[in-house]
Amino acid sequence: MGHQTLQGRTIVMSGGSRGIGAAILVAAARQGANAVLLAKTDRPDPRLPGTVHTAVAEIEEAGGKAVAVVGDVRKEKDVQRAVDAAVDRFGGIDICVNNASAISQTGTEELSLRRYDLMQDVNARGTFALTRACLPHLRRSDHAHVLTLSPPINLAPHWLGRFPAYTLSKYGMTLLTLGWAAEFAEAGIAANCLWPQTRIATAVVVNLLGGQGAAARSRSPQIMADAAIEVLSTAPSARSGRTLIDAEVLAESGVTDLSRYGGGDHPTIDLYVDP
Repeated sequence: MGHQTLQGRTIVMSGGSRGIGAAILVAAARQGANAVLLAKTDRPDPRLPGTVHTAVAEIEEAGGKAVAVVGDVRKEKDVQRAVDAAVDRFGGIDICVNNASAISQTGTEELSLRRYDLMQDVNARGTFALTRACLPHLRRSDHAHVLTLSPPINLAPHWLGRFPAYTLSKYGMTLLTLGWAAEFAEAGIAANCLWPQTRIATAVVVNLLGGQGAAARSRSPQIMADAAIEVLSTAPSARSGRTLIDAEVLAESGVTDLSRYGGGDHPTIDLYVDP
C-alpha cells in the first residue's frame, strides 16, 4: 500500500495525556514523528494517571519531539494555539488526530442537558474545530491524514436504543470525517475513522465500566496504536473515507495473532461492533 515512515511528520491531537491517544503518539515517536497535544490535564488527577507533561516526556523518550498545549478542544482560541504551536515549532501539520472524547452511557430521561452539551461539544464540535483549524496546513502536506477515533455507523436498534445522545455525538464524528474524505479528496487529504473491535484497557474502563475484571477482558491500547500507525504511514491516496476496525486493519497488514494485546480468549466486544 505504499508505506512511509512517519520520520519528521507532525501530528496534532486532541487529548492524548493518557490511554489510546498517548499510545498512538508514543508509537509515532518511535518512527521519529513530532506531536502537539491539546489536552486539559495539567496536574495529575488521582483517578486518571497521566498529564500532558508526562505524555510529552514519554513521546520524547521514544524518540519524537512534542509540545503540550494545555487547553480545551471546546475553545476556538485553544484549538488555534495548538495549531500555531505545531507550525511555529515544526513548520507545518501532516496529521490531525481527533482523539478527545466525552462519554456518558446514559438513557435519555436520566441524561442532563449539561452532559448532553458536553458530549456534542467535545466529540462532534471538537472534531470539527480541530480539523478545520488544521486544514490550511494539511493542504500543504504531501502526506495529509485526518484520523478520528469514532465508530462505524451501526443503525441496529440494539445500539441506537441504548444511549442515543452519546451515539449521536460519536456518529457525528464519523459523519464529519466521511464528509471530509469526499470534500478534500482532490486536495489529497485522507480522512478515516478508527475504532477498537474490543474494549480497550484504559483508565475510563477501570473507573467507570467495571474495574480490573473489565480491564482483564480488554485489549491494551497498543492495538489501537499499531492500527493507527498502519493507517497513518500509508500513502493518503491508498485509503480514505473508511470506518476502520483496529483488528481488521492489522489483519489486512498480515497481523492475525492478537494475543500479545491481552484481553484473554474472549475479550469484550466494543460498542457499535457486532460480533
